[in-house]
Amino acid sequence: MRNTAAIYIARPLLGRALRWAGLSVALNLVWEVAQLPLYTIAQDPSAARIAYAVLHCTVGDAIIAAADFVLAGFVLRDAEWPSSRPWSGGALAILFGLAYTVYSEWHNVYETGAWAYSARMPLIFGIGLAPSLQWLVVPVATLLIVRAWDRTPAGQSR
Repeated sequence: MRNTAAIYIARPLLGRALRWAGLSVALNLVWEVAQLPLYTIAQDPSAARIAYAVLHCTVGDAIIAAADFVLAGFVLRDAEWPSSRPWSGGALAILFGLAYTVYSEWHNVYETGAWAYSARMPLIFGIGLAPSLQWLVVPVATLLIVRAWDRTPAGQSR
């Protein structure tokens, strides 16, 4: 019986997570470009390397966002959480995204050296403020847009 319930939740949840991730790509791309000067990659002479870094991070953000959406849906047992339980689901998505981001920033900046902060990056306990704020602002914006889409009557364009 439990497996049937999980499948009942998983199918619609995955479809909605893809929509969430698609919107997240656009919002996170804007954020990644805006925060670019706060990372040393912005000083790289190769525009191709900079573009790759922005694209890589944006795709990673979308994957994180989709995972956060799915995790919130499983915890709440509700694929419709943006409409039915926006505060609970949004808080969970933010919590999961922020937790992963703090880990990822620490690991990639201090453990592996995969990227580095410029002197302009404000830090909180050694973690960049901009990527931390990203996982507060972008999920809220995504939730508000998805809720607006869900309220748009059928037949009207989004």
